[in-house]
Amino acid sequence: MSPRFEVCVDSVDGALTAQDAGAHRVELCSALFEGGVTPSVGLMETVLGAAPDIEVNVLIRPRGGDFLYDRHETSAMVRDIETAVGLGAHGIVLGALTAEGDVDLALCRRLLAATGGRSVTFHRAFDMARDPFEALERLVGLGVDRVLTSGQDVSALEGAPLIARLVEAAGDRLVVMPGGGVTERNVARVLRLTGAREIHFSAGMTVDGPATHRNSRALMGGTLSRNEYARRLTSPAGVRGIITAARAEADPA
Repeated sequence: MSPRFEVCVDSVDGALTAQDAGAHRVELCSALFEGGVTPSVGLMETVLGAAPDIEVNVLIRPRGGDFLYDRHETSAMVRDIETAVGLGAHGIVLGALTAEGDVDLALCRRLLAATGGRSVTFHRAFDMARDPFEALERLVGLGVDRVLTSGQDVSALEGAPLIARLVEAAGDRLVVMPGGGVTERNVARVLRLTGAREIHFSAGMTVDGPATHRNSRALMGGTLSRNEYARRLTSPAGVRGIITAARAEADPA
């Protein structure tokens, strides 16, 4: 059986690229350089209107960094979930941990209550959890639909042994979805090694922007930054290549 494909995007063009390539779902984010944060209301609304033939799951993460949130950040996340649901998002992507590295049950229950029954994915905060199997059981108890993970490693390929054990432990109770460093060259191996039935990737590419006047001295961010005149896009060829490679593994001729 061919797996289901989720593409991580941060633009309308990215969502349209994923839709046109035959992906089943996008995870809509902003600031992928930060690992992804909550997209703006305008971006959510525009993507949902422009790409009606693909499921749109919205990431809810108020900032980069760790996954411990205070009451103000929690209130912001609840409101962002309500907004995404009101705009017609198909699913919500969320996550929160305690200082000890466990799934924060109280906070997650509050966030889940705002989802209106939408599909819920627990994001890669899972990869920072103290005990992945205990975390998995907590997510099952919460009623989460899927968990995104690199197997607590640098990429899904390196983390494949743990992901395979998580897939087995989860059974039909929730979907364990590998993600992190998935490419056309390794997607078949990741699927084969893990036994996963869904896969997450970004297929990003960097292109030069159209600006002709450029100031090379000023930076809009910190010292660790990318070229101000470069754009990170979703690669149509990259998305198609990953999907084709994965389908070839699932349905060999």
